[in-house]
Amino acid sequence: MRNGFQLRQLASAIGGEVVGDGDFTVTGVRTLERAGAEDLSFVTRSGFRDQAEASGAGALLVPVKMAEAGEAPSRPLLLTEQPSWALAQIIGLFHPVEKPPSGVHATAVVGQGCEIDASAHIGPYVVLGDRCVVGAEVVINAHVVAGNDCRFGAGAVVHPHVVLYDRTEVGERAILHAGVVLGADGFGYALRQGVHVKIPQVGQTVVEEDVEIGALSAVDRALLEETRVGAGSKIDNLVQVGHNVQIGRSCLLCGQVGVAGSAQLGDYVVLGGQSGVADHVKVGRGVQAAGKSAVLQSVSEEGLQIAGIPAGDLRRWRRQVARLERLGSLASRVRTLERRLAEAEAVADED
Repeated sequence: MRNGFQLRQLASAIGGEVVGDGDFTVTGVRTLERAGAEDLSFVTRSGFRDQAEASGAGALLVPVKMAEAGEAPSRPLLLTEQPSWALAQIIGLFHPVEKPPSGVHATAVVGQGCEIDASAHIGPYVVLGDRCVVGAEVVINAHVVAGNDCRFGAGAVVHPHVVLYDRTEVGERAILHAGVVLGADGFGYALRQGVHVKIPQVGQTVVEEDVEIGALSAVDRALLEETRVGAGSKIDNLVQVGHNVQIGRSCLLCGQVGVAGSAQLGDYVVLGGQSGVADHVKVGRGVQAAGKSAVLQSVSEEGLQIAGIPAGDLRRWRRQVARLERLGSLASRVRTLERRLAEAEAVADED
């Protein structure tokens, strides 16, 4: 039998249902445009029926609702209620993560008093300060540097060139991508006699379990207490989180977001790309800020969608944008009315 998975096997793995040939063997997963006769492709939402029908894929992963509506193409189908989640599981089956060997590489530098679980992997040229704790199945890749008293929870994965300052904590199963910096000094200065004097930042940074932080992002340490990223939150590349910030559980921070010092994000907050949150602002649970928004005041209403500079209710912002697009024609109409009024006044003066 060719290497791959039968559709019925994939259905079992995701709790889905097969329509058509359950013995059809899938050897890979590809996009609609590039899939071939032995590939599984996918449609995660409606509106792509024509592309799916035209695809060369031998089988398709589609939402149950698409099949119920009669919109599914005529070929073997794998039905699921949660296509995006199911796609993630299937890709994982075809591309399993290779676990590096356990042990400490000969070139690693390990400080005094460190506790390293025997199942952990410490890669080449890793530097661990004194009294670090590395849990079970942790993977610390090449050239990672961690200061004194850092902690890595079980199953955490740390990619190359990540830097952790002293006393930083990384939760279980957290993923830190290349170039992440945790625990750098917060941006705090006092102006005295025309000189910016540094305020010592002596707190710490805590990243809870199942957090993922993208490449080249930074989370600063707190002034006195802690900067915290809540469990399950995901941070994209090139994101800045300032000192004393509190990020709730399962938040999403998209690329180039900036969160200023002492801001608080409730659970499930979503910040679109290049949006920003001002210092000391509180953002309520489930609030969604559109890309490039500037959240300059606290938002208490749960689940509110906001946009603009300054950010406000999304519906109101859309109306404002629509009015702005009409400003040119409105200005022309005003000039016409002014001219007519002037002409009428001139005639009245003559009478």
